[in-house]
Amino acid sequence: MTIDGPTNMFEGELAALQRSRAMESLNTSPVCNALSNIADVIGQFGVPGADLFARALKSGQTPVEKVVEQLENGAYAEIARIQKHLEGQDARLNAFEAQLRSQEAQNAYLGAVLHGLRTSDPRKHIRLGALTIDCVYADDLEPENLDDMMRAAVELKARDIQALGFICSRQSKILADAKKWPERWYDNVRKDWQASGFEQGVASQRAGSDEIGLKSTLSRLAAFGFIIAVPPVQTQNSPGKEPFALLHEGLRFYERLQEIAT
Repeated sequence: MTIDGPTNMFEGELAALQRSRAMESLNTSPVCNALSNIADVIGQFGVPGADLFARALKSGQTPVEKVVEQLENGAYAEIARIQKHLEGQDARLNAFEAQLRSQEAQNAYLGAVLHGLRTSDPRKHIRLGALTIDCVYADDLEPENLDDMMRAAVELKARDIQALGFICSRQSKILADAKKWPERWYDNVRKDWQASGFEQGVASQRAGSDEIGLKSTLSRLAAFGFIIAVPPVQTQNSPGKEPFALLHEGLRFYERLQEIAT
């Protein structure tokens, strides 16, 4: 990811880095070369209709350059937010500049581009760019965790994130208390799930929501390891609905999103 038009904080080395290293590596990477050649290869097979996709790939509904531009829009906004937060803290500002130039950060930028190519939604590109910078700032660049977070940023829908936010608002304290009293965790989740009226709570925030759509949302969140199903207590008078418990990864992801939204 490049950082064009640097503020006075990012003049010099970082500006040179963004022009000479990051964009150059993107433009000459095997991924970019492959993207530019796939259309020609497809056309050689003469498959009916294949040429439609080949032309779309060549004309580029979301070419690498456009994806990078949108990622950087999100990155610029997040860099500005962090700069403002660190005003007057020269040592931390210098450390942040060094973090942006680190090899770990360069790997994260490339990973963000690769994940960004999986969607044509510019809002997700912007979210992904900002999230990447936030992870660099927090020094949260462990490859496996970062990859999972980037994948979630690209694949989750707005209503999924909304539902995760509702769960976080209800269960962050329950999750914290689970460290002290793990044996009470499931019971506390069941009680809160019933008390909060989860389905109604989310439905009130999003028009047109339905039980099937909410189950789909919960399944996606569970697939990312953000929540976990808790067996309901079955009684004769109340068959109960399957509640879901918030997990640390889900809270961590949502808190990242909240940081880049401020």
